[in-house]
Amino acid sequence: MLGGLALLQAAPAFAHAGDSGFVLLLPTGYYLAGGAFAVALSFAILAAVPPGPLDRLAAWRMKLFSAPIEWRLLLSWISCAVFLALVAAGYWGSRDPLSNPLPLVFWTMLWGALAIVEGLVGDVWFWINPWYGPWRLLAALTGRKIAEQTDATLPGGLAYWPAAILFLAFAWLELVYPAPEDPGRLATILLVYYLANLLAALVFGYRAWMRHGECLSAFFLMISRLALLVGRDAGEGQTRDRPIDCALPGARLASAETLPPSGVVFLLLALSSVSFDGLSRTFAWLGFVGVNPLEFPGRSAVIGVNTAGLVGMAAALIGVFLLAVWLGQRLSGDAIPFRRATGALAWSIIPISLAYHIAHNLTEILVNSQYALAAISDPLAKGWDLFGTAGLHVHAGITAGYDSAWVIWNTQAAVIIAGHLLAVLVAHVVAWRLHGSGRKALLSQVPLALLMVFYTAFGLWLLASPTGA
Repeated sequence: MLGGLALLQAAPAFAHAGDSGFVLLLPTGYYLAGGAFAVALSFAILAAVPPGPLDRLAAWRMKLFSAPIEWRLLLSWISCAVFLALVAAGYWGSRDPLSNPLPLVFWTMLWGALAIVEGLVGDVWFWINPWYGPWRLLAALTGRKIAEQTDATLPGGLAYWPAAILFLAFAWLELVYPAPEDPGRLATILLVYYLANLLAALVFGYRAWMRHGECLSAFFLMISRLALLVGRDAGEGQTRDRPIDCALPGARLASAETLPPSGVVFLLLALSSVSFDGLSRTFAWLGFVGVNPLEFPGRSAVIGVNTAGLVGMAAALIGVFLLAVWLGQRLSGDAIPFRRATGALAWSIIPISLAYHIAHNLTEILVNSQYALAAISDPLAKGWDLFGTAGLHVHAGITAGYDSAWVIWNTQAAVIIAGHLLAVLVAHVVAWRLHGSGRKALLSQVPLALLMVFYTAFGLWLLASPTGA
């Protein structure tokens, strides 16, 4: 839907959402070999560790506090009001994407920074989701049922297919469409998207649609299973406070429900899209598609080939993941259904997906968050200074220079390696719970561990490759 709306209008080419455009030149062989070795070594160490203690660590929880559930409705309405104000700024504010708060807040603060908070801290989106308040009001006015069951899902076997389709359109808008930051076009796309999903929530139920239909909510909920803070609730109609517990990072992934095939596709699509984000801007990709990276004419010249690349990378990653799980099942000799194995092991993709998201959005967040602070004080370009930040001097050089570049590059590399290490650990615990045997679990993980070693090297190569788009 997003992509279809975007195609209705021609537009000049802008860069990737918030690109800073500097070249990364890491000591490639050192990082690739070291990162791949670290992941392989972690798998070898886990082979000698009894799975029982790891399983008990994954089940550990510590009660912290309870948050008043009334905050949720209030915060949702505030979030909705902020969204409408941003849309208004998109229509009537500055045409410069670095001076208009809509593209800066949406691409940098929401998609870039909030996804990281969801994965590291907890499910903040549960509290600020802008659909919740309006949905409650419309549900009451139309006599719709508000209280829903915890396991609410979509009818007719839809499962995560709506979220997967919408996420593909979202990725296309961000990575392929020539003007993802154009304020006016983005305002129209987001407004139509918001209203369509509000209607879907009314038809299918808020909980079911936000978990399986609306792609951002589905992604945030999945990635929040990696976080330290765990929120527990009793359904959409609950009136008591929401207990907040603490868990070890990634612990809830090991005990998550088995995903249907559509959920596996959704998770792998999220990982493949951020990988293609990095690949599509390298000199290697531009040379492959026949574009001189030093004379890159803009996205409008590579819409077709980048669309094929986005879909092709998703298909390739899904195929390789399924092959790795199938080979692992053959090696283990266990009769566990293939669908059950893929649905359980797919959760190990979450740490890798978050790691790639952090690595590929770090510099954008550091720079564009400053532009966002300046833009929100003068959203309509009227010379206002609502929050005292309109005159903020943006330090784009925070990502330049030897010292800053060294810290950023090494942070990105460390995050990718750490994500793969945690993924190996999660997969190991999941495999043990599936097979109930340390030996069978270990054998089943060999192909998946090799895939993770390769993907570590691939991710580090992306960071080390010069970019020209």
